[in-house]
Amino acid sequence: MSSSIPFLPFLHSAHYTLVTRAFPPSCLSTPLARLKRQPARTLTTLCSTQLLSLTKSSPETFSFAQQVQQSSFLSLKRFSTTTPSTMRVIPVPVLEDNYSYIILDEKTSEAAVVDPVQPQKLMHILQHLGAKLTSVLCTHHHWDHAGGNVELIAKKPGLAVFGADARIPEINYVVKDKEEFKVGSLTVQALWTHCHTKGSVSYYVKDGSDRAVFTGDTLFLSGCGRFFEGTAADMYNSLLHILATLPVETKVYCGHEYTKANLKFANHVEPDNAHVTQKLQWCMDENVTVTVPGTIGEELLCNPFLRVNEPSLQAFTGKTDPIDVMDVLRELKNNFK
Repeated sequence: MSSSIPFLPFLHSAHYTLVTRAFPPSCLSTPLARLKRQPARTLTTLCSTQLLSLTKSSPETFSFAQQVQQSSFLSLKRFSTTTPSTMRVIPVPVLEDNYSYIILDEKTSEAAVVDPVQPQKLMHILQHLGAKLTSVLCTHHHWDHAGGNVELIAKKPGLAVFGADARIPEINYVVKDKEEFKVGSLTVQALWTHCHTKGSVSYYVKDGSDRAVFTGDTLFLSGCGRFFEGTAADMYNSLLHILATLPVETKVYCGHEYTKANLKFANHVEPDNAHVTQKLQWCMDENVTVTVPGTIGEELLCNPFLRVNEPSLQAFTGKTDPIDVMDVLRELKNNFK
């Protein structure tokens, strides 16, 4: 094969299966060329996050971004035994280290946005996707998540704004715990995951056998949020009794890009955990800038706040009650450098 056509080696899912894929030479002249060595678990995500900047480039460049996104998606599906999904998730980095998300039902072209703090970024992408925005899913009321609601509703009146806290701007639908509703053909279930705030909600989205959960500042990859309006017992319930019980293949989309710092802490408190060591090594690669999504299965192996029943962490904290372990870990993480 011509050397001018780059191979895109990437790692498939959490199992790190090496796959190769070729793309046309045009990618060499686009900003996406630097993505050619990204792992598969981030390739589609990274291409998605480039969409906003690429809208200011040529139509050919933007089209290529979509091509890479779709090609990598199809490659992953080829190695999957699950039913093809019509759910497409586009992470959009906002502010300093936050994530907003677009959830698109490709069957109906209906879309929801999660925590749209910078609405204009999302609107650009939705316009290029030809998607119809119908819903706003708010994980909690903090300004860096819900601060764009007023601007968004001014631009798009009539949207359903879901949440579980009256402090959320423009909220017009208060979700009950485990309540289900639809975004196109996708089923969304609201899960009350209180602690970071008293109104924190995670959104569990199902499409056939495809699963995703949007956890805001409750569950981060390899970490969890601070206990601003709750206790260690509240976080234990939200993490262990609710989120950890989801199917292990459920993709996790959190509210901040804190993964590298979280893994450093996880490695400090559980240095013999080979899963943490391996993921930290991957995360330290300078080419890895977006780490979502993870999976519930990965979190059960790598996240110390989901592993408070493990003897290794009980020994490290000097506690045997898992809620006490949770409390000590949170205090240690608050002061970890």
